[in-house]
Amino acid sequence: NQDMPVIAAGLNMTVKEIQDRMRRFAAEPKFRPMTLKDDLTPDELAFVEAHRSELPELDVIMANRRLYPRNGFAAHLIGYVGEVSEDMLKNDPAYELYEAGDVVGKSGIEQQYNDMLMGQDGSRRTVVNSHGKELQALSQIPPTPGKPLKLTIDLDLQIAMEEALEGHNGAMVAINPRNGEVLAMASRPTFDPNAFSIRISRAEWNRLITDPAKPLLNKALQAQLSPGSTFKIIMSVAGLQEGIAQNMHVYCAGGKEFYGRFFKCDAVHGDVDISKGIYKSCDTFFYTLGERLGIGRIAKYAMALGLGQKTHVDLPEEASGIMPSEEWKIKNFKQKWYAGETISVSIGQGGVVVTPIQLARTIGGIAMGGMLHRPHVAFPDELPDQYKQAMAQYPNEVNVPIDPRNIEIITDAMAGVTGPEGTAAAAHLEGIDFAGKTGTAQTISNEARKKLKLSANQFKDNGWFVGMTPRRNPEIIVAGVVESGGWGASTAPLVARVIKAYVDKQRKHPTQVADSNKPAEMTGIWSTPDADSMSGERLRAARFVLPVSTTHTNMWAAVTAQPGTAVPHKLDYSAFSPRGSFSSGSGKQ
Repeated sequence: NQDMPVIAAGLNMTVKEIQDRMRRFAAEPKFRPMTLKDDLTPDELAFVEAHRSELPELDVIMANRRLYPRNGFAAHLIGYVGEVSEDMLKNDPAYELYEAGDVVGKSGIEQQYNDMLMGQDGSRRTVVNSHGKELQALSQIPPTPGKPLKLTIDLDLQIAMEEALEGHNGAMVAINPRNGEVLAMASRPTFDPNAFSIRISRAEWNRLITDPAKPLLNKALQAQLSPGSTFKIIMSVAGLQEGIAQNMHVYCAGGKEFYGRFFKCDAVHGDVDISKGIYKSCDTFFYTLGERLGIGRIAKYAMALGLGQKTHVDLPEEASGIMPSEEWKIKNFKQKWYAGETISVSIGQGGVVVTPIQLARTIGGIAMGGMLHRPHVAFPDELPDQYKQAMAQYPNEVNVPIDPRNIEIITDAMAGVTGPEGTAAAAHLEGIDFAGKTGTAQTISNEARKKLKLSANQFKDNGWFVGMTPRRNPEIIVAGVVESGGWGASTAPLVARVIKAYVDKQRKHPTQVADSNKPAEMTGIWSTPDADSMSGERLRAARFVLPVSTTHTNMWAAVTAQPGTAVPHKLDYSAFSPRGSFSSGSGKQ
């Protein structure tokens, strides 16, 4: 205790920080080293070396550290690692075999597949003196590397998506609606996961958690926002399946009165049928359709198509969204449902909120004839049994019967959205069968805006766009939202960039098969400490992320390597998924 102020000053810590660390490690065996500080600076290292004689309890240990290239790239998808917390050790059964000081996945893939990526620690038996100083090594068991993990992510598409979102707050997700494979996922603003590999500073943590733009939130899974007019696709399914919308015509004079209140439309559209209602996004048409359907039938179809519930994608912390209904309002607010509320829900406002991944799955499933696949980022067949069993409780697919003629009406109208008369004409892609739907969702009511005397630039509307290609049996669907983006037509060109990147790649390399089994050159960032220099009870398996480049596509390898083991500089291209993958492994060269 008398040395504590000296140690604190030399390591640029406070006495309280050292005491907190000692308290955390109090239950650990006395012979196990306690980590006081990670990532020492040259001056801090020099302090320890200069005071070895009077502070024999201090030692420096070379340790592995998780490193992520391209700071912030795919950060929400990959996630980050950090030291297991006291709360996790005490209250989460998943961490009952872990100990203080263990580095575990805290979000994203790192958390979801933590046990698989972690590997198993090794151990060393040593003779130590009364200060815990190692005197002699007796035996050593090397750590076991983590298992490989292949992802469905197409890195070229991920890059295109990240670039499209640059400078915006929001999220995008791309899914193959034929099988549920997540092809890309991005959220903005992002963060640097390297900040968590070492113990993140209090100042940086406070900056991240107090930022109103919420950089730690994976908005593709966790942002629950009103879908705006993208919800009209679900409304169209309900109206057509119920036999109401096929021959329905509504005259739009810029809005319509319902239940004593005038509901505005953004333009005068004249005579509108369902197709024009979709590609012109006529609120008046869908107000009227909503009145005729009623909230009961709207909620029935929306829930059947996956809204108001999790998609059960294999990533942590997914939000469920809300699909309001009479029962929902009674349960949550002890109030009855009013007919006027149905009018707002009919255009994706009111109580209905969704996540981007929900919207992609739902509208992609509609275009696939009502077949909704569970989204996934890892190839299920290659996962250990524990993960297969965990996911078996959720259905891989849900079939909602939809008349093929109704699907044609809807998808043809969605193709018109990017046509010359549609709301996303500026996002038209020449030579590409590109269908979609814009959505503009208010973040504050017009009444509240007037009452608070807010300008048009304050609390701007969120802009949604959902796009797919081709319109029939689509290969890819992309849902994107830009917070305070103004309106959906401004988000449409961003989604179009991702769709075009996908189509261009498919046309250039239709099968994405390697020309040969020539090894791919790989450069990366990693740490390979000398195993002999490590002391302590256990040798820890380490994680690294390395970029891989080939002539066909870029891929990433997430590598778990044992200390002292060289990370391979070459990987066989044929060993990877054609779209690119995250994989782990280690070996000597």
